[in-house]
Amino acid sequence: QVQLVESGGGLVQPGGSLRLSCTASGFTFSSYAMMWYRQAPGKERELVATISSTGVTANYIDSAKGRFTISRDNAKNTVYLQMNSLKPEDTAVYYCSVVTVRFGYSHKYWGQGTQVTVSS
Repeated sequence: QVQLVESGGGLVQPGGSLRLSCTASGFTFSSYAMMWYRQAPGKERELVATISSTGVTANYIDSAKGRFTISRDNAKNTVYLQMNSLKPEDTAVYYCSVVTVRFGYSHKYWGQGTQVTVSS
């Protein structure tokens, strides 16, 4: 079965950095784009960054551009989110996600999430 396990969250001061990791299993990792979402208290979940299956193409929401970098290591079945210059508004639970396709049916999977808190 598909499993996504995030790690790397924590408490950091404004201006600090964190690197989130998401290790995947149960599907051919190198065949699928991967995504990072986040959900702040009282807000809807939002897509933060995506990376293509090969890692060549990445996209970000405007608020993450220039501060966050998504990357992947297909040999380790892991996707990363390097977050620099963190702001209090980045506080949220961060989730990695994948949409797999089997026999013509797509299914979206989520990890359990990792909490990121930016506060002094």
